Amino acid sequence: MTELRCRKTETLLGDNEETEQQLEPLLQTEQDNEPVEAEDEVNVSSGGADDSLQQKEEEEEAKGDAADGKDGPNTTGASVRGSTSRFLQRLLRVLFGCLAAVACGMLYAVYLSTYHDRKFWFSTRQELEREITFQEGSGLYYYYYKHMLAAPSFGRGFYELMIDNKTVSGQTINAVERLFLYPELITSFLYRASDIQDVVEPIYFYIGTVFGLQAVYVTALFVCSWVMSGTWVSGMLTVAWFIINRPDATRVDHTIPLRDNWALPYFSCQVAALTGFLSNNISSATEMFCYLAMSATTFTFLLVWEHSHYVLFIQGLCLFLLDSFDLVPSRKMADIHKVYLSSLFLAYLFQFKNPTLLSSPLLSLQIGSVLARYFQRKMKMGPLVARVMKLFLHFHLVFTTGITFTYLVKKLLPVSEGDFMLKFLEVKFGLNTTVDFVTNFLLCQESFQTPGQDVFLRLTQASVLPFYFLVLTICLLSTLLTIYRRLSGQPMKTNLKLEDGQIGEQPEVVYHVFHTLLFGGLALMFDGLKFLWTPYVCMFTAFGVCSPELWMTVFRWFRLRSIHPVVLSLILSTAVPTIIGFSLWREYSPRVLAELADLPELYDSDTFELVSWIKSQAPMTAVFAGSPQMLGTVKLCSGAAVTSLPLYSDIDLLRRAEDNYQVYAMRSAEDIYKILTAQKSNYVIIEDSICNELSLNKGCRIKDLLDISNGHAVYDNGEIYTFSKHGRFCHEIKMNYSPYTNYFTRVFWNRSYHVYKVNSVISFQY
Repeated sequence: MTELRCRKTETLLGDNEETEQQLEPLLQTEQDNEPVEAEDEVNVSSGGADDSLQQKEEEEEAKGDAADGKDGPNTTGASVRGSTSRFLQRLLRVLFGCLAAVACGMLYAVYLSTYHDRKFWFSTRQELEREITFQEGSGLYYYYYKHMLAAPSFGRGFYELMIDNKTVSGQTINAVERLFLYPELITSFLYRASDIQDVVEPIYFYIGTVFGLQAVYVTALFVCSWVMSGTWVSGMLTVAWFIINRPDATRVDHTIPLRDNWALPYFSCQVAALTGFLSNNISSATEMFCYLAMSATTFTFLLVWEHSHYVLFIQGLCLFLLDSFDLVPSRKMADIHKVYLSSLFLAYLFQFKNPTLLSSPLLSLQIGSVLARYFQRKMKMGPLVARVMKLFLHFHLVFTTGITFTYLVKKLLPVSEGDFMLKFLEVKFGLNTTVDFVTNFLLCQESFQTPGQDVFLRLTQASVLPFYFLVLTICLLSTLLTIYRRLSGQPMKTNLKLEDGQIGEQPEVVYHVFHTLLFGGLALMFDGLKFLWTPYVCMFTAFGVCSPELWMTVFRWFRLRSIHPVVLSLILSTAVPTIIGFSLWREYSPRVLAELADLPELYDSDTFELVSWIKSQAPMTAVFAGSPQMLGTVKLCSGAAVTSLPLYSDIDLLRRAEDNYQVYAMRSAEDIYKILTAQKSNYVIIEDSICNELSLNKGCRIKDLLDISNGHAVYDNGEIYTFSKHGRFCHEIKMNYSPYTNYFTRVFWNRSYHVYKVNSVISFQY
């Protein structure tokens, strides 16, 4: 008995946990069938069970060896051939998909270049005429690109931009920080470093870089849809819908140098990398690649656009909801927090310690989230009611901490934009009213107005909107079910199969559900945000109709039994996009090609005459006043100093623009003269399109906004009536009588523009 007992002790110490689990039922069986006394019998049973288990394992191992000896080579060879075949199939799919993505991007860039050339007759124009085609004052950015190329060295040009006193009269500004000029710096550096100066003109290199980024834009959308659906067909459908809905998806057709045309391609790459990073079915190497790509693109996005941190704040809210509802591993959320914080820190340094980034809502959200995660480590534990209560407490803690941090930063640092943005939002949502010109001027800009019904009509005609609502409804319902399961204590599923039919269990899909809902809600209030929302509507819809998981989710809900649901979901995920693609090709392919066939000539001869006169007749040291859009063109084409810039995110420049616009108000000649001389203006440009503006929305005309701000307007039954003891300056000055001729002398005029010199010596004539 002692020998058996020793044997049992050695066996228990040497065996693993699996052997112990297998021994327990055997021990229980022996004890139930042979009730013997005390300890010795138990040890005998244990020893017998252990012996029988060892014998059974030896027999199975022997059988396995015999089987391997008999059929091993054939079985192993078949397995190797099968794995090799699957690897080759996957490699071919990936290779073909990558080729399709790159081809779509390149074809889109070629299409944009051809469309731009035929729209403006770009290749047949002179250099000055080409520069005028940069509309809405966007050519101001191209001026700095030219400045960098004309500088003796890159370092010298960069230094001159940091202490720029030749752009805004009476001010020395850091143009790199104020106008986010890193795209121009990088582009000019690449042009200088390359050996293509004799082959490619600077302006073609500049716009070619922008069109190349647009190719990256659609390629990233292609990849993002491909990653979620598992098929490159969805990427092709994404690009097709994007090109068809181009007027609502991008502004690159009209205003090439704008910051969003440089920034949104990087945001698209960041979203694609984030989508891959959130996916559960990726290897560690792929996850690391997505993490690095996400870090680089987030930093670049913050560096090239002044509004990027607001866009990332909305994205951060989406990820915050994912983390709060336990829909993404905590490890990945911690890595995403590191990306945001490190990118903000680096952008803060590269933007010359811009205080706006420190008071940004993105930084406040990240700090609140990190602190809340530290203090609420057991938030995702407990029954349903307890977890819901903890969730509300978590929301309260995060937003309270974030608001407190923002308040402290604004008290410690001189951040002027915060109060203005709050006032702007109050007026926008009808919580307050104001007569302030700048606030009302911004509200009247098309980007900040409510979008018209024509946007949704175009999306419906292109079949995007109906399928979008179908895909969004299915994904949203599945997401809500997943959230309920998490709050009920069910763990996260990482190895999903097609048969499960739970598309809401995929973190990347849930992220895009929140993404499209938040950006869609903002796009319903601000027309300019449709350029952020529409591309992802195209991508999300294409993913849905091409995803077998989405169709399988629907079949699981309806308990389909007549046809095997897996087979039917695979058929529909191929047939539906094929039908959509064929119908789009049949209807829209002739239209897209027709855009390149016959385009009207767009030529602004009046602006060309004005700029030519400025370059030939005006002194090099002259300072010009006028509307910000006009001054952007003047600065680009002549290099002359101006009194304001077309930059609507800078409050100081907007206030200077308000002073310039006073020439369209009912002010005296003396008042206008004092305003212009205070800004050291030598010439003022009056535009007939503003002075004689006719619009159905009379409350948004420049002269109406000025009358309201100056107290010269009265509302009566919805009509605006103006009164003042002075006539409207832009009309009265054209009469050429005193006292206007005492202060101003007309030096140039044509059908659209009148240029007046601000007299340095007042000559009184009666």
